[in-house]
Amino acid sequence: MHITNKISNYFHKFASYEFPAPIQAFINNAYVKILGLDMWEFANPSSYKTLNKLFTRELIKPRKIDKSLDTFISPADSFISALGDIEQDTALQIKGMKYNVKELLTSYIDENNFNKIINGKFMNFYLSPKDYHRYHSPYNFKLTKLIHVPGKLYPVNFTYLNKQDSLFIENERVIAQCLTNDNKLFYMVFVGALNVGKMVFTFEPKVQTNTDTNIIQVYEYDDLHIQKGDCMGYFQMGSTVLLFWEKDMVELEDLINQKVIFSQVIAKVNG
Repeated sequence: MHITNKISNYFHKFASYEFPAPIQAFINNAYVKILGLDMWEFANPSSYKTLNKLFTRELIKPRKIDKSLDTFISPADSFISALGDIEQDTALQIKGMKYNVKELLTSYIDENNFNKIINGKFMNFYLSPKDYHRYHSPYNFKLTKLIHVPGKLYPVNFTYLNKQDSLFIENERVIAQCLTNDNKLFYMVFVGALNVGKMVFTFEPKVQTNTDTNIIQVYEYDDLHIQKGDCMGYFQMGSTVLLFWEKDMVELEDLINQKVIFSQVIAKVNG
C-alpha cells in the first residue's frame, strides 16, 4: 500500500471516531471556523457525531434543479480548474499539464465508446476540504458500467496538479459510463485524493475504495436509471470529479477558474 493510502487510512480512523459530545462539538466547530464553512444549508455543526459525518453532510435546504434536458448541471460544489476540448485523446489536468484520457478510462471502456468522446468536451471539478462533499447526477442517464480502479491517493490541489504528471491516472478512481435517452454518451470520473479514505456510491455498496486490493473491479447494469440532481454518493474529504462528453454533444459555459455549486448550469445540450 502506497504511503498516501496509509496516511488516508489513519486520517479516516480519526475522522470516523465518535468522541464524547463536548469534544466532538469542539472539533466540529473548530473545523468549521478554521476553514470558514458556510453552514446555512446544513444542520448545526455540533449535531454531527463524527468529523466524517460533518464532511459528508446532507443538504437540509433543497436546491432548485433545472430538470429540463436542455442543460447539464454541476455535480458538486467545486472549483472549475480546467475545461475545454478533448484534443484527440488528450485533456488538461490543469493549464500546461496534459494527460491521456484513454489511460484514465482504462481498457475496460469499449473502443467504439471511447472513439465517441475523441474531440469531445471535458470539465474538471475540484472539491476543497471546505466544500459540500456529496456528488449528484448532472443529467438524466442510464448507468451501463462502473469501473473501480485502485491507485495512489496523491493530493489533487493545484500544487500537485502543477507538478505531478498524469496525477488523475495515478490516483484511485471510479468511472461511470452514462448513456442518455437519445443514446448520447458521457463519462463521470470520481478521483480519490489524500485524506479521502473512502468514496461512497449509494447505488453500489460493493465499491470499497482505499483497501489493500490492486484489482480493477467492473460492474455492469442493464436497467439502472439515475435522474438529474439525484445524489450518487460522497467523498470523505475533498477531491475531484471529471466529466467527459462525446463530440458535439454540449457547449460548455465559460466557467474556468470559477466556483460553481451543485445545481448550477455548466453546459447546454446541442439540439
